[in-house]
Amino acid sequence: MPVWGIILTVAAAILLTAVITAVCVHEKDRRKLEYMLDAFEDGEYNFRFTEDGKFNKTLNRIKWIVERRRQQNEQESWTKLIRVLTHEIMNTVSPIASLSDALSHYIDIPEEQREMDVKAGLETISSSSKDLIRFVESYRELAGVARPVRKGLMVDDLVRKVIDLTREQCSDTGTTCTYSATSEDILIYADEPQISRILINLIINAVQAGAKNIRISAGIDTDEQTVIKVSNDGMPITPEAQEQIFIPFFTTKRSGSGIGLSLSRQIMRAHNGMLDLTRSDAQSTEFTLTFR
Repeated sequence: MPVWGIILTVAAAILLTAVITAVCVHEKDRRKLEYMLDAFEDGEYNFRFTEDGKFNKTLNRIKWIVERRRQQNEQESWTKLIRVLTHEIMNTVSPIASLSDALSHYIDIPEEQREMDVKAGLETISSSSKDLIRFVESYRELAGVARPVRKGLMVDDLVRKVIDLTREQCSDTGTTCTYSATSEDILIYADEPQISRILINLIINAVQAGAKNIRISAGIDTDEQTVIKVSNDGMPITPEAQEQIFIPFFTTKRSGSGIGLSLSRQIMRAHNGMLDLTRSDAQSTEFTLTFR
């Protein structure tokens, strides 16, 4: 074989080896990236790539940044939750303690000399205690979201049932609720009572916000995810409230429990999905349910 032929053969072998090596390395790196993304989706951060190399170092740095941010968000959430819990409990317990102390001093005083109505005081204590029990029950409901029992559901049928269930509340305020879909026969794999509860909660919230038109739409996005949007023309949510509406027990209503949206988001997370406030301004307030 001529010298030039040997050179070409060696060069081709080297090139082929380099290509194969690059493909193998690329495939290995791709698997690492997929593993990391899967771990993030499952809420697992206890991993580290130990091999030397710029790519591994980059992945470890990304993991560290995400983990630090997650811890910060978790700490902020706990701080806000504790603040709300403390506020609600103190507001209820303080009058109970005060009245109980006052009644203990009046119990030995003759009835005609008493300056306060013992019966009224006891009724106030009873009412406050029941309020506290309801608050604790709400917390227990929030902390004990049942594991979803999933089955195939046609979104069209699900939404129309929800509209029927809320028809009376809407008609009482002159509110119309409509539904449209960008695709036919949209199917989700979900727990029907739980998802119905989310949609009902969003509709009732819209009615209470003074909405006259509620629009529910469904479709498939570019990532092949099922997306359900619930929008209304009621009073917008203030920027301050937007940052807190998913915090347990936060509410802008006098009689609200403050667990509806927080519970709804937990349900969606249990479905490996998400509930987000995607818009709230003078024209429209919109919540988006995303099913992966």
